[in-house]
Amino acid sequence: MSARPTSAPPARRAARGAAAEPRPDRRHAILLAAEKLFARHGYHAVSIRQIADEAGVPLALVGYYFGPKNALFEAIFEHWNQTIERRLAALAEVPIDPADARTLPRIIDAFTAPVLALRASSEGEYYARLVARELSHVTEEADRVLRHYFDPLANAFIDALQRALPHATRAQVAWGYQFALGALLHHLTDTRVERLSGGEAQANEAAGSALLVAFIAGGLRAAMPRPRAVRKAAAPAKKTNPRRQA
Repeated sequence: MSARPTSAPPARRAARGAAAEPRPDRRHAILLAAEKLFARHGYHAVSIRQIADEAGVPLALVGYYFGPKNALFEAIFEHWNQTIERRLAALAEVPIDPADARTLPRIIDAFTAPVLALRASSEGEYYARLVARELSHVTEEADRVLRHYFDPLANAFIDALQRALPHATRAQVAWGYQFALGALLHHLTDTRVERLSGGEAQANEAAGSALLVAFIAGGLRAAMPRPRAVRKAAAPAKKTNPRRQA
């Protein structure tokens, strides 16, 4: 007669149960894996299975935490929403004075500095690259993210720029904002400058960030209408008819 199998000790059963349950660190691993793969290959080129493999979790766990892939994509931007809040907080600290030459660079610095700091950090590198890559493509997923997270940010900076450049129209300032955004997004992903400069310039160096602010501010000043000079010339004196003089 064979011996009956003994059950696992209570401690081992508890350990197995804990391993089978979803853990918060797994959720974070999935988020980081998706962020990394989307940044490298693009949203539509990455599958849920690839994300699960990168995160080292069961496939079903991705859906358990985030649902469909588009919800996972949006969850990345929700996770990093504090970056937008930091940019808005920095903008709120800028005193808007159109007569002060420092106003425009200060607005631009509030727009670029938090993003560039994120790009230079190990934890934010892939998110910054994801923003530069995906939000420049017209897709349904990117459009939802733009409208929900980035349009309010854009409108706040356009409002500030219009106050700093009061002689420009809303349309002109909106174009200027888009051009500034293009320069920032390119700077986030560019490494070609190292080759073109013969090694004298390095991607994401502080000197490049300062030049970016000066470039955008100078471009906006050059492109926007200038205030009309107030003419204070005295009115011409009336001519007298010498024949009427006594």
